[in-house]
Amino acid sequence: MMKLRNTVFEDIEIGQCAALVRHVEMSDITGFAALTGDCNPIHLNQDYAEHTPFHGIVAHGMWSAAQISAVIGTKLPGPGSVYLSQDLKFVAPVKVGDVITTKVTVVDKDYSHGFLTIDCQCTNQRNEEVVFGIATILAPTEKLFIDVESPEVRLVDNLC
Repeated sequence: MMKLRNTVFEDIEIGQCAALVRHVEMSDITGFAALTGDCNPIHLNQDYAEHTPFHGIVAHGMWSAAQISAVIGTKLPGPGSVYLSQDLKFVAPVKVGDVITTKVTVVDKDYSHGFLTIDCQCTNQRNEEVVFGIATILAPTEKLFIDVESPEVRLVDNLC
């Protein structure tokens, strides 16, 4: 059971940040492929992936983007946040075994609409940037404290 709480717009300060660290496993990549239907062999077939510029399997770029969503939806601002837009640049591959730190930082507040502009960055264990961008979020206005069951995912169909 996870206990989630948010930070409401009025309590958020420019410069405030939050982060999440994930160790990338092959099960993350295969699970993401199964959930999205993106079965590009660069993500799933070692023999194929060895002959690409990355010389091996890489995680989906949107897996990294999903980590940004996880920080925004669970940490800052947290539950009740509404994603409005995201501009991302994918600048380096994410591979099995990498440790990805995803950090979001509030860089602006639109007081007339309740929007936050959030700088987003994913770095690997060598502190190399792999993804960066800017998100616009509608921040929650009501404080929430919520218990959430951690979902369990089991793949039963081999869709790829």
